Amino acid sequence: MDASPAAPLEIWLPDLARFDPAHPLRTLLRKADALAPGAKGYLAGLAAYFSVPGGLPAGALTRELIAGDTDGASWLCADPAWVQPDLNGARLLACGQMQLDMDEAQAFAKPLKPVFGDAGMILEVSSPDHWHVRLPPGAPTPTLAAPEQALGEDLYEHLPDGADGRRWRVLLNEVQVVLHQHPRNAERRALGLPPINSLWLWGGGTLPNRVRTTLKGVIGDDVLLGALARRAGVAVIERTPKAVESSSAGWLVDLQDLPVDEIATQWWPLIQALALKQPLQLSFASGERWLHRPWHRWRFWRGSQR
Repeated sequence: MDASPAAPLEIWLPDLARFDPAHPLRTLLRKADALAPGAKGYLAGLAAYFSVPGGLPAGALTRELIAGDTDGASWLCADPAWVQPDLNGARLLACGQMQLDMDEAQAFAKPLKPVFGDAGMILEVSSPDHWHVRLPPGAPTPTLAAPEQALGEDLYEHLPDGADGRRWRVLLNEVQVVLHQHPRNAERRALGLPPINSLWLWGGGTLPNRVRTTLKGVIGDDVLLGALARRAGVAVIERTPKAVESSSAGWLVDLQDLPVDEIATQWWPLIQALALKQPLQLSFASGERWLHRPWHRWRFWRGSQR
């Protein structure tokens, strides 16, 4: 990884409010310089790092990364999900990262494939957590909300309206009926795991011809982040202590998906060591940003609250 004075090493972190005042990361913030606020949220953060013409086709990007067979078709993400009915509809409580292995994922998907086939679509299990739907040639790409926009809310408020919206509502209802009756859900409940009783469809579109970024490379495990980096032609490295320890200017270290306690115990010593050697931009998913330079550690006069 080449060092470059053009840009600091950037570390992408969870929402600032999640960090307790006693969290060790606050030590850096007390001595760092505040910057203008940046992007808020996961998708906005990705859009700040990568320029994609015409929006973010997450389905095609992640399918290409995992399987390499997008072939110019339109794709949707079809993430396994947990939906909880309530008096006013149904709320999306979890989506993706449902602790599935490939055998279990294939078992859930098997009865769903004819449902999508009848609608002219192909359901693919690209990985246990990442499923995709290939749309038929010439089919319009629906505008569907990303998981972060729909989590905790009535899922039907995030489906398109009109005749096209009705088609997707009917399809989603059929999917939920099939999954509600699936025997694997009884096994999951016995293990204390949430059921897989829906799919969340989002991120439609075709693979973009070009993705641009000013980053030299990324260190992280997020599939969509990795897909964007690969399409932009920059390096992607698995998030390991060794990789973070050797990271340098112009790179992005993605920690925004981790619990803050894990950041404190596993990653903080590495961040602290990096801060002694090079400028760090600390960017939080909630938009706050700070720049810390090595000489800032001598700012003993800075207050204790941040």
